[in-house]
Amino acid sequence: MEREMFRRKRFRLKLPSRTLLLGERTLVMGVLNLTPDSFSDGGLFAGTGSALAHALAMEQAGAGLIDIGGESTRPGSQPIALEEELRRVLPVLKQLRGKLRIPISIDTRKAQVAEAAAEAGAEIINDISGLRSDPRIAEVARKHKLSLILMHIRGEPHTMHQGPFARDVWPEVIAGLRAAVARARHAGVPRSQIILDPGIGFGKSFAQNYELLARLPDLAKLGYPLLVGTSRKTFLGATLARDGGRVPPTERLQGTAATVAASILGGAHIVRVHDVAEMAQVARVTDCVLDPRLAAKS
Repeated sequence: MEREMFRRKRFRLKLPSRTLLLGERTLVMGVLNLTPDSFSDGGLFAGTGSALAHALAMEQAGAGLIDIGGESTRPGSQPIALEEELRRVLPVLKQLRGKLRIPISIDTRKAQVAEAAAEAGAEIINDISGLRSDPRIAEVARKHKLSLILMHIRGEPHTMHQGPFARDVWPEVIAGLRAAVARARHAGVPRSQIILDPGIGFGKSFAQNYELLARLPDLAKLGYPLLVGTSRKTFLGATLARDGGRVPPTERLQGTAATVAASILGGAHIVRVHDVAEMAQVARVTDCVLDPRLAAKS
């Protein structure tokens, strides 16, 4: 008897330069952290030259998007000044303009950074606060016709793992994402420009992260494209722990691969990763599991 497999809904995401078809094949979003203190690659790409080279290498390796961030949001991180965030991201954005063939996303919680990034060529805003930190980000997205990624986070990055976790994570995530969408829609952002992210690792227990991954098909019922970011995260290090200690971020490749495959099978349209070449392979094979007809097109 043939089993009915979950099918991703398809969306057309209109960006200033092009329209992206989401749902036939998974888009791999490569992470470009321009920070000295990110949890797994802090300081590696803080220089403009190394950042440019890494962005181009990720495109060559199979990234369909590049997500650029100048402020770390790892657990325990402290916010940085507007001027410092602009100093980190603007030179790279300006240098990449015309060199990358794929769209750029700006990972920020500040409307002024989003505005400057849009003027420098960014086409997507990735707001981990779901418009709670600076609701004016929605106005920037509307004004420049940018796509807007809205993520769920419990608390703030510097405190999100200090307090108690939600007793029942699922209704909290759904309510938080619905509220974020309402803020965006009230500001005039079209429904067709919104992407949702459940915020794996952001104020959730290790078990809750797995619960959210298992329930992605239910999240898809909200009717928006889904982005999932599990790459190298702490819950993987804890799951893979050996000799009484967590596996370090750079040794979580296979664990990341398992969660990327699970995310795609659960309905993720975009996966945000550090290891683009490897996860592009995972995505390509998993897409064929979702739709065997893709194997003939590979």
